[in-house]
Amino acid sequence: MINLNNISTDRQIKMSKVSVVLIEDHDLSRIGLCAALKQYNDVEILDNAANGRDGINKIKTHQPDVALVDIGLPDIDGIEVTQEIKEYQAKNPDFKTKVLMLTMHDSENSVMAAFAAGADSYSLKDVSMDNLVEAIRNTNEGNAWIDPAIARIVLKQAQSTKPVIPSVEVSKTPVEDDTQSITAVAEEYQQLIETYPLTDRELEVLELIVGGCSNAEISEKLYITVGTVKTHVCHILNKLCADDRTQAAVRALRAGLVK
Repeated sequence: MINLNNISTDRQIKMSKVSVVLIEDHDLSRIGLCAALKQYNDVEILDNAANGRDGINKIKTHQPDVALVDIGLPDIDGIEVTQEIKEYQAKNPDFKTKVLMLTMHDSENSVMAAFAAGADSYSLKDVSMDNLVEAIRNTNEGNAWIDPAIARIVLKQAQSTKPVIPSVEVSKTPVEDDTQSITAVAEEYQQLIETYPLTDRELEVLELIVGGCSNAEISEKLYITVGTVKTHVCHILNKLCADDRTQAAVRALRAGLVK
């Protein structure tokens, strides 16, 4: 006798899987990641590639939910892969693949370039498998997942590379809701100056966004409802003139709003 409940459950599991294409040039790492990710019921590895060009072709062919891309590749690097994918996406609105970038501890310049290229999330290569899968899930849901260690790398780079990153001074303003104002010299931050300030609570939410937390995780950490978190996120995006959480995180890191 056929158990319809089992069929329904199996179908739901299948439908809820996050499809992934992995681009990694090191054979052992690629094979190991594929094998490890297959242990998770909600992740499906559609294909993998050992270089950027092959990876781009496979991403366009399979159109996975998430492309897991190594920055260091033998032909074109992960930055160029991301740029091409995002350019292709701009011309093909139905193409919804998001990019989760993998990087090493000492890849500060590459991480900064990844922000500019349009990557959706950023993870260190030595991340635990559980955290990597969580990053894949969050990225698929449209949330920017940024490894806390990468956030520190980017902030350090932003503070030390003055020709590339504008110098920023954060100061208190005497307003009732204990907001903070920001002064920046670069033209790209002019709108940020005009639309600031953020409240202390919004800064707390922003810091957790940079740390890669989902709305549910922010809700749990700050003891507020998910609906309240969504309201704060909306206000943050508006005040920072950001289109999404990733852009807000980039501006926060470059401006030194989070530590």
